[in-house]
Amino acid sequence: MTDLQTRTRIDWVSEGCRLLAQIEQEFSSTKPFQDLTIGTGIHLEPKTAVLLRTLHSGGARVVATGNLNSTQPETVRYLLEHGIEVMAEQTIDQEVHDLSLNQIVAEKPDLLLDNGGDLFAVYAETPYPGLLGGTEETTSGRMRLEPMRTELQRPILVINDSPIKQFAENRHAVGQSMFESYMRFTNRSTNGKRVTVFGYGACGRGVAACFRNAHSVVSVVEADPVKALEAHLDGFITPHRSEAIRNADVIVTETGAVNVISAEDLDRFKDGAILMNGGHFPTEIAVGDLTDSALVACRDRFDDLEIETLRLDDGRAVHIISGGHMANLAGPRPLGNSIESMDLGFALQARCLEYVAQGNATSADCVVPVPAEIDARIAREYLAIHR
Repeated sequence: MTDLQTRTRIDWVSEGCRLLAQIEQEFSSTKPFQDLTIGTGIHLEPKTAVLLRTLHSGGARVVATGNLNSTQPETVRYLLEHGIEVMAEQTIDQEVHDLSLNQIVAEKPDLLLDNGGDLFAVYAETPYPGLLGGTEETTSGRMRLEPMRTELQRPILVINDSPIKQFAENRHAVGQSMFESYMRFTNRSTNGKRVTVFGYGACGRGVAACFRNAHSVVSVVEADPVKALEAHLDGFITPHRSEAIRNADVIVTETGAVNVISAEDLDRFKDGAILMNGGHFPTEIAVGDLTDSALVACRDRFDDLEIETLRLDDGRAVHIISGGHMANLAGPRPLGNSIESMDLGFALQARCLEYVAQGNATSADCVVPVPAEIDARIAREYLAIHR
């Protein structure tokens, strides 16, 4: 009988990130980041570990922190074992998180890999001359950084504006992972449930499609009339906001906006409604305002599930998933998006950081999409592996 080796979840993820493995092997030889420091602020979970290891293999000193409520201890241990400096802990405390962000920027990295605009916002307040530029992962971050172009004046390539990121990760993977998260948190069926999705960008489209495929009756609320029309023509119900809330068994936010669901909606919620956020920041559902409302008679918390139930004074119950944090990287055994989708997205990250490090971007490329030639290269290389 052959020996049985015990492997870790990060080993499993590494095997699935075939494109990143190819890039890591190349970077080990070409060393595009030799003598450079890369500061990162992104969810510290197994797939991110593979990306940061790839950058480190390219010669970079990598100093890393995470995002609110998503830092996984086993990933931190792995990174430390592989020569990456980590300044992060699992926390929902904004002050603790801000301290870690300031620690990263205090190292004066040559490149920043950001997720939500946190690091670049700190840099804008305390600039230093050596920053070459970097990347921003999310739409939420792009919206935050666009008004700051004058202060930033550095090339910042927005990964989320890549068409590959939009369809591979946002539409397909976020839809799948939010559906998986609903099942993982609640263990409740989707059949015949009325699900309202706020937002019909790529993420919202994916979420709406996955719940519909799981035999839910799906409504979409979208402020942009053109996107609302698209949802309508895609066959989704597009009621007015108040009606969409009143009828919903499940509400999912995917907008990138703030206070999409607020205490004003407490009168509208159906008894037993479940609220779940898929946006980057835990502000789409105004959880504090909901819990502090005078309409709330008492609260229950299912600690092992990270579900809080508001018992309203009229007898209705409203369930909030993981305090309004991004559900697919929260709660018991969080998995995030699929390995293959993140392999594509993180390959974009690696190539974009290489592009900036090599001086191919200028200050005119401040908060702009991924260059088309990088998109094309990633697509060709991925297809060559998977065809």
